[in-house]
Amino acid sequence: MTTETQSAASAERGERTVLTGKVTSAKMEKTIVVEVQRLVQHPKYRRVVRISKKFYAHDENRKAKPGDTVRIVASRPLSKLKRWRLKEVLTRNASAE
Repeated sequence: MTTETQSAASAERGERTVLTGKVTSAKMEKTIVVEVQRLVQHPKYRRVVRISKKFYAHDENRKAKPGDTVRIVASRPLSKLKRWRLKEVLTRNASAE
């Protein structure tokens, strides 16, 4: 593939979803669990509430440790639960050394 066809193919596909969260578990082989928190308005009470959700992400080089803040990106299904890949580690957990 030439560079012009690569850029055209990536432009058609669009941007991948990127999320930022905290690593809660890194006990599995090449898999981390990332908890992502977001703020949403309650439909009935109109109060802003914090909602958290856990995502399983692929960490090929096992760079992320529990407590780290990481950025994950959507990918093709890698297993039954894994649909995300680790993009980068933003901040390290100072207490876990």
